[in-house]
Amino acid sequence: MSRRFSSLLVSVMLLTAGFFAGVFFGLNSEAAVADQPAKSRWDHPVKSRLDKILKEGKIRIGTTGDYKPFTYWNPETKQYEGYDIDAAKMLAGSLGVEVEFVRTSWPTLMSDLQEDRFDLAMGGISRNLERQKRAHFSAPYIRDGKSPLIRKEDKERFKSLQDIDQPSVKIAVNPGGTNEKFVRENIKHAQVTIIENNLDIPKLVAEGKFDVMITDSVEARFYAKQDERLYAALADRPFTVHEKGYLMHRGDLDFQNWVNLWVEEMKLQGKFRELERKWIE
Repeated sequence: MSRRFSSLLVSVMLLTAGFFAGVFFGLNSEAAVADQPAKSRWDHPVKSRLDKILKEGKIRIGTTGDYKPFTYWNPETKQYEGYDIDAAKMLAGSLGVEVEFVRTSWPTLMSDLQEDRFDLAMGGISRNLERQKRAHFSAPYIRDGKSPLIRKEDKERFKSLQDIDQPSVKIAVNPGGTNEKFVRENIKHAQVTIIENNLDIPKLVAEGKFDVMITDSVEARFYAKQDERLYAALADRPFTVHEKGYLMHRGDLDFQNWVNLWVEEMKLQGKFRELERKWIE
């Protein structure tokens, strides 16, 4: 009995000593932690593109420069101009930074964005689900739809998509964007030709080298206003309805939320309406 009692006593003593040692070291550890300044997520490098833009004092805007009235590279002034060029400058002003325009194209728009050649793409970009799979769109700022730009003398000839989709009709379209996508999906019989430079197409239609340009109604109305030989057919009843937005990278809620709020403020203050009166009406 005495041996068993002695063993039991020793075990109890060891356990007690271990307990107090644990308490002692635990208190010391807590005290050591308490002596160190508390870390927060703000101690780590900020990852948002918004903070990077503010820090560098510059925002890079990707734009095609070939889609009037939204974006146009003027070879005489060596400057971009248009509805969304003005909007880009206003956006940069709201951020308090400079704007740098980066040339892109409709076929390379998405890859250029994903390669981080620019922070935001602006220039009459139609919002759609396919693009949203790979990038993120801002809130919309203007509604539009696909319609034909034709010669004024053909007003009675082309009154519907069926009238246009005939073997004798020659259609010109620029590559890589929603114009080509619409033509590929809806034109089965007409002759379709891809014209690399979108700016060349209205003149080719006016000169009779092509019969139809399928584009957004805003662009069709713009060119019809510039050239009396042209006519924006079905502009009030477009084949499709879509909205335009600004394209940015996925996964950056801080930057996305700022851009969306800026778009909403532009609407509330009537700034987009001012741009419409200047560039479209």
